[in-house]
Amino acid sequence: MSQPDSSATAEAIARLDAITRRLRVECPWDREQDERSIVPHTVEESYELADAAQRGDDAKMVDELGDVLFQVHFLSLLLEERGAGDLATVARDVTTKLIRRHPHVFGDVQADTSVEVRRNWDQIKRGESGREPGVFGDVPENLPGPLYARKVQRRAAASGFDFPGVEGPLQSLRDELAELEAAEDRDQQFHELGDVMFAAVNVARKLAVDPELALRAAADRFRSRVSAGEELAASDGHSWNDLAPDEQLAYYARARLNEGGPHRP
Repeated sequence: MSQPDSSATAEAIARLDAITRRLRVECPWDREQDERSIVPHTVEESYELADAAQRGDDAKMVDELGDVLFQVHFLSLLLEERGAGDLATVARDVTTKLIRRHPHVFGDVQADTSVEVRRNWDQIKRGESGREPGVFGDVPENLPGPLYARKVQRRAAASGFDFPGVEGPLQSLRDELAELEAAEDRDQQFHELGDVMFAAVNVARKLAVDPELALRAAADRFRSRVSAGEELAASDGHSWNDLAPDEQLAYYARARLNEGGPHRP
């Protein structure tokens, strides 16, 4: 694999920086923005990047990475305008952080597995200045539900409170499903369903599967199969909305069979 042209990279970054600054001055929309109005767009672009990565679409990844990179430049420029930092400060800060949190690469700490790397990472983070105290210090509460649950679980695991393997979380999921089935009123159902979802996220964590992406992928499969079932029904002269539930299910099953390949849920 050839080495990237560092001068070309620096030139491209410099041009993006110049364009960002010009937009901030000359574009009415960009002039009105602050970090609170921009961050929702940053989150949206991050999800679009995650979707491209999940689909293995390299061309889309290039496009979405550019959008995220612009967001980083714009937010850094906002910091610069109020004297709180700039893009260079951001780059230096993350570089220092990466070196500090990878002593097995830049120091003399031994870490031969990803599990050991993660354990060292969490221990180093806990010792950094400015961190909120406690097991769950600095856990953002505005994360999407599955990611918030995983973050909380990871923090607990970093303190030693964790199952050694995946079988414990799997059994917890089975137990929570049984409790959900036994729930007798809305309050109990609400509580037990939350426990089921939390337990499912814990299984995902132990399997190193992103629960947010896995759920979105499942929703996309369901959406695709229902749409395919609707098309099959239309080809037989039927309107999907006029079909009885068992008839819709039959078309859904046909759509799954038409996918081919190995069995998937």
